[in-house]
Amino acid sequence: MASAALPAAVEPGKKGNVKFAFACAILASMTSILLGYDIGVMSGASLYIKKDLGITDVQLEVLMGILNVYSLIGSFAAGRTSDWIGRRYTIVFAAVIFFAGAFLMGFAVNYGMLMFGRFVAGVGVGYALMIAPVYTAEVSPASARGFLTSFPEVFINFGILLGYVSNYAFSHLPLRLGWRVMLGIGAAPSVVLALMVLGMPESPRWLVMKGRLADAKVVLGKTSDTPEEAAEKLADIKAAAGIPPELDGDVVAVPKKQNNDEARVWKELILSPTPAMRRILLSGLGIHFFQQASGIDAVVLYSPRVFKAAGITDDDQLLGTTCAVGVTKTLFILVATFLLDRVGRRPLLLSSVGGMIVSLVGLAAGLTVIEHHPDGEIPWAIGVAIASTMAYVAFFSIGLGPITWVYSSEVFPLHVRALGCALGVASNRVTSGVISMTFISLTKAITIGGAFFLYAGVAVLAWVFFFTFLPETRGRTLEAMSKLFGATDDELKPQDGATKDKKLEMAATK
Repeated sequence: MASAALPAAVEPGKKGNVKFAFACAILASMTSILLGYDIGVMSGASLYIKKDLGITDVQLEVLMGILNVYSLIGSFAAGRTSDWIGRRYTIVFAAVIFFAGAFLMGFAVNYGMLMFGRFVAGVGVGYALMIAPVYTAEVSPASARGFLTSFPEVFINFGILLGYVSNYAFSHLPLRLGWRVMLGIGAAPSVVLALMVLGMPESPRWLVMKGRLADAKVVLGKTSDTPEEAAEKLADIKAAAGIPPELDGDVVAVPKKQNNDEARVWKELILSPTPAMRRILLSGLGIHFFQQASGIDAVVLYSPRVFKAAGITDDDQLLGTTCAVGVTKTLFILVATFLLDRVGRRPLLLSSVGGMIVSLVGLAAGLTVIEHHPDGEIPWAIGVAIASTMAYVAFFSIGLGPITWVYSSEVFPLHVRALGCALGVASNRVTSGVISMTFISLTKAITIGGAFFLYAGVAVLAWVFFFTFLPETRGRTLEAMSKLFGATDDELKPQDGATKDKKLEMAATK
């Protein structure tokens, strides 16, 4: 689809008082610290785990990346869980699961127990990754949704930085104790998080889906820019949930024919989608795939190995330089949060990926030169490799990193949002797992420079995909989002069995 045909961005309205929505977004997004901390701490802890447990490079790859595969269980279960018990209690559940995983990893006595701890933690991470952006998008006013929905990525980066700092702080402990403290201390934030989240309100969209209109009105009143916007959003959510406009009251019975039937949701989103729904699904899955396939986990998880290849050999220097990567990521993600609702998603995304391509080529070239001169130090090549690494994480954090979570949480219609976001997280985690569990083997097969040239090629494909398929979503309400992808009012409205099936079949054949 030609980019010229993409709808223009809607200018965001005047910023209102978003303090309450800001506080809710902060608390919900803090679950992302759990994933960030695990990524950051494993980059350094892996150096000591390998020495202490005597594992091979292949075992280390699997240990590093398997959490992403395990998180699939959590991301898919989170969709059903959040529709059942609500978004808020799902966040609490995620924190409890991660606490158990971190506890197991901290007390692991062998490789098997460590892998089991990563399984449990992975399920918790899957829950957190799916529910945090969904909840944040659902409580945010349209004028600040980009800013607030980018918070999960902010906290992933903050968690990564904490993991790097933990590596550096505990690196001088005895070998058998150091890496266990690094992993086990990750249980502490999850306890605090679970208690704090209990003070948050429930998502107004979930409340409407359950017929609790009075509760939804209270939350919308606190999180909307104006009373008029709150009333308009309530009407839109009721329509999206299939509740007739004339049906009003504190608690209403949601018509059974409008209930979120799981089989029908799968059919509408996956098995027999309309052209508009197909494009929404492709956009949501594609942005998650390319976020990871462009190599960010190779840089973040294996940064000590990358810097070692660049000529830095001392452990303290390796971990110190790795901390600099974490600081760079965190600073630039904060910049991105203020640009998302001013500049828009699309310009930031295309600029970000363009910078990543140049940085990856620079990193690959610098590492290739260093590899071809194993007996002599090449200062300029070392400088290029380190500078390119910092530039790469900066460009990633200012665009592709946060926009992936913002975009995928806002494009899916309400009645398929939980499943759509779960599929997006699944795409993200599978791709991340493949990158994490193949990087060492890939560098042995095509050299470390060749690996980053490969990631640069993938980033080029990502830029073309984003330019072609992704419309601007800045300032749009969640309920109006599907029209950007060419949907009609009737196409994405929940309907009862026979009527809906017939319309889906007619739309799919157009």
